[in-house]
Amino acid sequence: MKKVLLLTSSLFGDNGNSSQLAAAFKAEVADKNISLTEKDLVALNLPHLDAAELVSWMTPAEQRSEEQAALAQRSDLLIEELLAHDVVVLAVPLYNLGIPSQVKAYFDRLERAGVTFKYTEQGPKGLVEGKKAVVLAARGGVYAGTDWDSQTPHLASLFGLMGISDQRFIYAEGLNMGEEKKAEAIGSAKAEIAELVAAL
Repeated sequence: MKKVLLLTSSLFGDNGNSSQLAAAFKAEVADKNISLTEKDLVALNLPHLDAAELVSWMTPAEQRSEEQAALAQRSDLLIEELLAHDVVVLAVPLYNLGIPSQVKAYFDRLERAGVTFKYTEQGPKGLVEGKKAVVLAARGGVYAGTDWDSQTPHLASLFGLMGISDQRFIYAEGLNMGEEKKAEAIGSAKAEIAELVAAL
């Protein structure tokens, strides 16, 4: 059975446009032989990464204080969850041309040197193998393929740093450019989602 980790990140919860894409994905996998784990990154409420937490990762486990052990465990558990799944699906809005800070805080706990990637003489090398990443991106304007889209390369790099190079981006854009444009974009994205799930 394929295991899928579905991450949502809208500040508006189930009412967010990206959450609608996540819901469409859930509906498509409902009758498939797929195990689905859901995580709301906004509700997870991870703090911004600070020096104390970063130092806890660099401290050998047997030398960590009780506080450091607790801080390191926050990242350890999220990485364990990621590794336990075959596919990671991230439903994400575009806020101020970037990813929500909650998504950044989540990835900050995944990107760990010596754990999910390592440094070599040729540069960083990902240590997470055999995974697929899917990004369901909801945007008010139309940005994909333009210089305004800093979100796509950022997310592609975050997944790629860990070694997840099998990536698929599905966009619903122009959602604030009139109801007709919104309906068309959502419909097109849902069709792509159905195609994607059929191929899983």
